[in-house]
Amino acid sequence: MWKLWPRIEFVILHFCVLAICGVLGGALWVQFVAGEYPCPLCILQRLAMILSAMGSIFVITHGHYARVQGFSVMGLGYGMSILAAVAGLFIATRQVLLHIQPGDPGYGSPVLGMHLYSWSVVVFLVVLLASGLMLIFGRTPILHCPTCHEKESPEESKMKYLRLRWYSWATFWIFGAIILINAFATFAESGFHAFLPDNPSSYRLFEK
Repeated sequence: MWKLWPRIEFVILHFCVLAICGVLGGALWVQFVAGEYPCPLCILQRLAMILSAMGSIFVITHGHYARVQGFSVMGLGYGMSILAAVAGLFIATRQVLLHIQPGDPGYGSPVLGMHLYSWSVVVFLVVLLASGLMLIFGRTPILHCPTCHEKESPEESKMKYLRLRWYSWATFWIFGAIILINAFATFAESGFHAFLPDNPSSYRLFEK
């Protein structure tokens, strides 16, 4: 079991990134197809999800090392995910509390019985749980790669990075596309204004 664990962990990392992409893709569908504009808190939650996925990306790209610049690869990657999830959980909980009074319809339309910010709370809790479990059960690369502690030249490190499997690159491209679409959507909604309104109703970039 433990001999297979590094590969299982590798698959889980990709699944985590793609799961976040799926959640963000669903939010984009609600925005562009259902015509509901994300509020500033919604956008901050999206940003926190992106940052939490970057922790998994870091472990995928640096997983053949035990340490980077003296820091644990697993500690840096999963720590990044945990910090992003904590920030996102705080933001999502804040939005839930804004609409917690009886009779408050909430912001946006419910999806499967809950609003998107309520689903965000669930997503961030899952990220925290998954990151914690991976820190507990994740194996240091040096345990199954005895030569990982040896110093490598920059060229050797680059070749290891370039030898990532096709599904890793596909995951990166999907994740990158999600980031670009969200960046454009946010810019279109805010235009050249410094702040977004609490209840946006148009794409100010295209307003005359």
